[in-house]
Amino acid sequence: MRWLTVGLLAAIGLLQYPLWVGKGGWLKVWEYDRQLQQQKEVTRKLEIRNAGLDAEVRDLKQGYDAIEERARFELGMVKQDETFVQIPEKVPGK
Repeated sequence: MRWLTVGLLAAIGLLQYPLWVGKGGWLKVWEYDRQLQQQKEVTRKLEIRNAGLDAEVRDLKQGYDAIEERARFELGMVKQDETFVQIPEKVPGK
């Protein structure tokens, strides 16, 4: 009877090994699930960035407001009849 119990436990162990550690085992499934969640997070961030870029491209194609804003802030341009005034920041200690 003792050998039968040991034999059955060994058989159960041999049957469980591929389930947990084998090629399609639970450990692999959990690892793939973790990788999938990470990739979904990366994809979500990229979709948000792409939506912002898409909105900016549409804005640049349709109107001059975005172009004017970029010219003013990034290139320091002013309109023809405007006067540019720059006020220097106060230096601490003076």
